[in-house]
Amino acid sequence: MGSLKVGVDIIEIERIARALERPRFRERCFTAAEREYCDSRSRPAESYAGRFAGKEAVGKALGCGVRFTWKEIEIVGRPKPGVHLSGRTAAFAERMQAGPIDLSMTHSREIAAAIAVVSPREDG
Repeated sequence: MGSLKVGVDIIEIERIARALERPRFRERCFTAAEREYCDSRSRPAESYAGRFAGKEAVGKALGCGVRFTWKEIEIVGRPKPGVHLSGRTAAFAERMQAGPIDLSMTHSREIAAAIAVVSPREDG
């Protein structure tokens, strides 16, 4: 990999709020732990939008763009979010010698945004 890789994403919270009304959107894009956390919040759409942007930002930073399975990039932990990769996305990150992934998410009333920084693996 060699150098830091950065990915950023921004999304309208209302767009995610509308998507949440569709059957299976939550189950297709978010793990059970992510759904449990977001659904426990006073404004779930904000949390879902932040995690959606986070997944997109991680995919962009890894260089796989949106060619990943949504649930293979899981946003974990709080207050500082972390990233857990699985499946083909984890295998892709391993092949590109990706190291730690730093993720920052934020939102306003209307917009959610995330930036991901992937460091090179130290042994690579």
